[in-house]
Amino acid sequence: MDRLDALKAVVIMVDEGSLAAAGRRLGRSPAAMTRTLATLEAQAGIRLFERTTRRLRLTEAGARYVEAARRVLAEVDVLGLVQAGGAPSGLLTLTAPRAAGAEILRPILHAFLNDHPGIQARLLLLDRLTSLVEEGFDAALRLAQLPDSSLVAVRVGSVRRVVCASLAYLADHAPIENPSDLASHNVIGLAETRQEATWSFAEGRTIRLRPRLAINSIAGARASAIEGRGVARLLSYQVAEDVRAGRLIVLLEAYEPPPLPAHLVAPKDRLLLPKTRAFSDFAASRLRAALAVKQLPARAKSNQNP
Repeated sequence: MDRLDALKAVVIMVDEGSLAAAGRRLGRSPAAMTRTLATLEAQAGIRLFERTTRRLRLTEAGARYVEAARRVLAEVDVLGLVQAGGAPSGLLTLTAPRAAGAEILRPILHAFLNDHPGIQARLLLLDRLTSLVEEGFDAALRLAQLPDSSLVAVRVGSVRRVVCASLAYLADHAPIENPSDLASHNVIGLAETRQEATWSFAEGRTIRLRPRLAINSIAGARASAIEGRGVARLLSYQVAEDVRAGRLIVLLEAYEPPPLPAHLVAPKDRLLLPKTRAFSDFAASRLRAALAVKQLPARAKSNQNP
């Protein structure tokens, strides 16, 4: 195995999390992967991983080594593709929030793969902020205010944070005319272990609530709200069809915080790769269209003042 193949192998070890999984992906035995790792560690003079029987964990030196390996492989990828005429190819690694990735980005990625047979894709749906450079992602869909960074960002739309409930629930409970009214209602929270939820509203106003039901599933929270179990707070694209169909009613529109911007982001060096540039050019307009379709009807006029 030459040096570049070995670098590719160690990056795949990190991505897959174990020697066995990396070996399956490369079609090599665990013994062969162990020899590759031992050779690299001997050449580098450092220990790259803390190994257990099941998982690999990068050492501090190993993390720096793998980050450098990704940069080297990216540069080689660029040179090779230029020599081959620039046809996009290789593994495209993307990340997105779980719901937005599954519902919005995934269909666009399928269409992109249909048009680019030389590309394979890996889409990781994660409800946490990822470090694209350190974790080796080529691009990401993000629904949040972006901190200052070296990432290249393309604005593709925005999403609202909306409070909603079913007509059946609203018919049996007191009116909700102000965020403070939520304290006396059955609130459906999105959480795994937290017993409290903090909902933000316009002008920096926040309300701390104790959900009657806390569930770590957007689909579950949405279904419970449709069934009349309580009041949920979800993103506009997640409930747009339900609002149009009358299954959910949007509440407290006059008190909503500013919409969250949606961006397609990529590290500058990854954007040099034909595969990443091709995906960014392909996906940006389609993401704008998909998010536009998922917009809620225009806000109702209200005499309420935040």
